[in-house]
Amino acid sequence: MKTLTAALLLTFTFPSAFAQKLTNSDREALIEKLETVRKEATSKVDARFRTAIAAYRGAMSSPNATMDLYLKCEELLNFDEMQKRHGDYREWKRKNEEKFGDSAFREALRMQLRWLVLTLEAASEDPDRDKLAAEASKVIESVVSGAGEFSKYRSILQQGVTSSVFARAYDISGIEVEEWPLSPLPIAAVYDQAILPPLRRTDRLSSLQAAWQKRIAQESSLIESWGAPPGENAKAGERSPDAEKFFTDTLPVLKWNAEMDLFTHGDERGAAVRMLELINRNMSHKEAPRWIEEFTAALQGSNGETAETPDPTTESDN
Repeated sequence: MKTLTAALLLTFTFPSAFAQKLTNSDREALIEKLETVRKEATSKVDARFRTAIAAYRGAMSSPNATMDLYLKCEELLNFDEMQKRHGDYREWKRKNEEKFGDSAFREALRMQLRWLVLTLEAASEDPDRDKLAAEASKVIESVVSGAGEFSKYRSILQQGVTSSVFARAYDISGIEVEEWPLSPLPIAAVYDQAILPPLRRTDRLSSLQAAWQKRIAQESSLIESWGAPPGENAKAGERSPDAEKFFTDTLPVLKWNAEMDLFTHGDERGAAVRMLELINRNMSHKEAPRWIEEFTAALQGSNGETAETPDPTTESDN
């Protein structure tokens, strides 16, 4: 705004504060000047983003490289800009030496950095959603496979990447992106917004089904890894209350949502059989009445014709 104001003052001189109308030439000059300012601002933003992405990609090459960038960003934001002594920075590093040396901490930061780069790509003018979905899936696989090690650093993976130290240090924390989760956890949001939408086509039903199966397996794996019962006296194989709730209440809902998704996008026969079996197995579930209503509406179809009810004895695809 200061740049725009200065530019206008250089272009026009108003002798006093009384009513004056702009001439056509004034309007044209203003529009031209505004366009120039807009292009300059866009160019500066683009340059800043290019600089940030280049730094991020370099730091993603290894957990150690990520750590180096993390420390530089922390030093810039929390010490240099706060005008603290360099000795304060060294003392801060010394106090956190054990955590900073933890390979899981470094890898968690690298996952955060990977997600920040994906978020910037998702915020671009014409993002490749298929590519983004594939890359998002890789990040989730890394998080799930390392769940045990990441347990202490879940907060890093849950933090919105636009508020991370990496984004703030490069002044890109104000970006906005629609239909894209700002962190890889919870993974439900990643599947709902990034991975599943590109697969909802009749020619990609097998991929849609595989993605749902992977999501269910990964959510189950995470709750088992992070929902272990507390205390040294916990029995082997015992589930925490959160895990028990997931497998009793949430898991059937996930399976139902998967089949409804497949039914809606073309796999009517196979999904209908599995939906009926799911209802039969979970008649005591609190959502069962809603499932029956939803299933009935789906069978009736959008054209108002009633579809043939599947034979419950038919072998399921699962």
